[in-house]
Amino acid sequence: MKIDRLTTDKEILRELGQRLTRIRKQQGYIQEALAKKAGIGVATLRRIEHGQDSQMESWFKLLRALELTQSIEQLLPENFDSPMAEALAAKKRRRKTSQLPATAWGDEAP
Repeated sequence: MKIDRLTTDKEILRELGQRLTRIRKQQGYIQEALAKKAGIGVATLRRIEHGQDSQMESWFKLLRALELTQSIEQLLPENFDSPMAEALAAKKRRRKTSQLPATAWGDEAP
């Protein structure tokens, strides 16, 4: 399932839980082993995998245990390049330069 702006919070949690379950199984972990490695309770892992609300810290621990910390960076990148933000910044720069006074060199005719 593709997550987009119309996806509800509950659908996102359910989808992320399913993805986590798939990755856990692909890496060969049973719930008990992954929970222990991540330092969280098995019940917490089960809740997350079933799409129930959970603490962000539990997700961080799980992603570290699965060696997926790059996913944390992708969640909210440090530098977000937005085409709209870049266009607005360019417009402001153009407006500033057009408002600057003309440079007088002293050799203009009166």
